[in-house]
Amino acid sequence: MKQRYIEIMDSTLRDGEQTSGVSFLPHEKLMIARMLLRDLNVDRIEVASARVSEGEMEAVRMICRYARQIDMLEKVEVLGFVDGNVSVDWVRDAGCQTLNLLAKGSLRHCKEQLGKTPEQHIEDIQQVVAYAKENGISVNLYLEDWSSGMKDSSKYVYQMMDVLSKSDIKRFMLPDTLGIMNPLQVVEYFRKMVKRYPDVHFDFHAHNDYDLAVSNSLAAALSGAKGLHVTVNGLGERCGNAPLSSVQVILKDQFNAKTSIIENKLNDISRLVESYSGIAVAPNQPIIGDNVFTQVAGVHADGDQKGGLYHNSLVPERFGRKREYALGKTSGRANIARNLKELGLELTAEQTQRVTKRITELGDRKEVVTQEDLPFIVSDVLKHDVTEDRVKLVSYQVSLAYGLKPLANVKVEINGNQYEGHSSGDGQYDAFVKALRKIYKEYLDRSFPILENYAVSIPPGGRTDALVQTVITWQMGEGRLLRTRGLDADQTEAAIKATIKMLNMIEQQDKA
Repeated sequence: MKQRYIEIMDSTLRDGEQTSGVSFLPHEKLMIARMLLRDLNVDRIEVASARVSEGEMEAVRMICRYARQIDMLEKVEVLGFVDGNVSVDWVRDAGCQTLNLLAKGSLRHCKEQLGKTPEQHIEDIQQVVAYAKENGISVNLYLEDWSSGMKDSSKYVYQMMDVLSKSDIKRFMLPDTLGIMNPLQVVEYFRKMVKRYPDVHFDFHAHNDYDLAVSNSLAAALSGAKGLHVTVNGLGERCGNAPLSSVQVILKDQFNAKTSIIENKLNDISRLVESYSGIAVAPNQPIIGDNVFTQVAGVHADGDQKGGLYHNSLVPERFGRKREYALGKTSGRANIARNLKELGLELTAEQTQRVTKRITELGDRKEVVTQEDLPFIVSDVLKHDVTEDRVKLVSYQVSLAYGLKPLANVKVEINGNQYEGHSSGDGQYDAFVKALRKIYKEYLDRSFPILENYAVSIPPGGRTDALVQTVITWQMGEGRLLRTRGLDADQTEAAIKATIKMLNMIEQQDKA
């Protein structure tokens, strides 16, 4: 069977921005567009809706200038409307060359929203298409609410297609606007469209209201769709759209389709969009979630050691990630052993058993144990000198006053020598870290790791004395990340504990 090629059109910057609370700044749109085009190599990106705002115009112009520089302007598309010349002029003035024209794909929308007959709507569409052609603008056509149209008014859909399929429209894009379809319906309706219009390029645009966006996208591809629409992290109105990462892997692994996507960049684009959108990715989100390549049960770690018994095609290295083995009450000795091996720590069976017991006790108290915690647990349990603290916090003082920047005075002992530094910052922890940076630069002539991510977890219940867990990810250079955790009733103190752990880990590695 010949391997089929499926186009991927990403609509994060247009449809994804309809997620409640999400609004990208122009430079953020440019950064996302750059990564989608240059790093992920998507076929097309839909970056905005015409006529929205001056900020939207500025963003489209920036993206189009960049795309022209790398010879990818034909990949940039803007949603427009059946409004005479207005949307076409907007797209042209923005420097874009492709208009995704939004037309009505159901009789109900045509009559009740537009108040027009099918004949009038078709005539209006043809006028926009003709004007776009005069201005050198290529047109793709959305048949909005196509899924309802096929259910309730298929004659209307065919009436539209019979005429418009003969016009200068490059692609017909069929949306399940309300997210009401299931895979069997997608197969039925798509096959009818492909059979009736075999020479037309059809895209499918899924919504996830019934959690079927990915399944429906696969059904469309199986039934003749030549392109699928996605968003990064599944962003979109209501329940969102089909996630780029999930659609990519299901096409490749379940359908043997070919796409242009560079898979080891999927995690990078996910994190970028997560940061700009403020919408966190669920830890169990396939492919991109924090926990999806983490084995928890000890029996799974044991099976992985004996021939990868618990691996499938979704190996983490494929996506620029690595498999981890969680530490907790269900870990078992196999998980502990895997983590110790990665850290280069060699323990006897009896020592491993004692460490396992301590981790199980921590798990029973619902404390999270990371691989980075292991050396400290080993040291605590065995009084082992491998992880002797080489960086000790002697004293510190942080102050906060209304109208003034927070100040920090810090005294630390590093390899037996004491150093003192002070600094101001945008927050108490920021001041503390800047004081440490000064010590490392002025006294030790050494660089200080870059803070990559800072996450705080507070237990529910509203107790002011509850323990706060702070997990900090550090950039160590050459793409290496280090994650440390601190636990305390005070958020700043928890972050400081995580920082001192990180510095001890670096000193221990340097000693090795």
